[in-house]
Amino acid sequence: MLANIITDLTDKLDEFSSNWWFLLVIFIIALLDSIIPVVPSETTVIIGGVAAGQGNQNIALVIFAGAFGAFCGDNIAYWIGDKFKRRVYAWADKKPSRRDRLDGAARQIKKRGGMLLITARFIPGGRTILTVSSGVTEQPRRWFMAWIAVATTIWASYAGLLGFFFGKQFEDNHTLAFWLAFATALSITGLIELVRWLRERRKRPAAA
Repeated sequence: MLANIITDLTDKLDEFSSNWWFLLVIFIIALLDSIIPVVPSETTVIIGGVAAGQGNQNIALVIFAGAFGAFCGDNIAYWIGDKFKRRVYAWADKKPSRRDRLDGAARQIKKRGGMLLITARFIPGGRTILTVSSGVTEQPRRWFMAWIAVATTIWASYAGLLGFFFGKQFEDNHTLAFWLAFATALSITGLIELVRWLRERRKRPAAA
């Protein structure tokens, strides 16, 4: 049922994509998707890219609207995590295992946080968990904003240009666009993890 609702929504968005105010729609949906993962922000930016490819939108403005909306939404998610961090830690302190997991998440974000923020941006739900966790674990705000700026720009550029250059393939198949974005995220994550593993493997003999 949820899939049908999202499909109907994207079909409606497709009808309005040639209007100038569709840029505002892209901004709002990208912002909301950072907090409510079921909102289809990727497909909205792709639809904007398709409209740009048809001459009805400016591709640079489509990318900016998506990136800026996502940037604002991710910072709201960070603020939510920071706002409720005391409650989260109070809950975690009730069981050592919870606190260990929370501390482990903090260490992983500090160790690989920048690249994690980039790859998580392509994964619905994953980006919300990571951005909220960044606030809970008190990651530096300037560091967070810098990486989020990079992540949202890459994400919006990818989605917008995907629609701009391959619009005909996605006009009647928004599900394909979603799965392609998801597969790309997994590929990027896998490549980054492989590079990180190889680098750590090289360091081990030197340390020994």
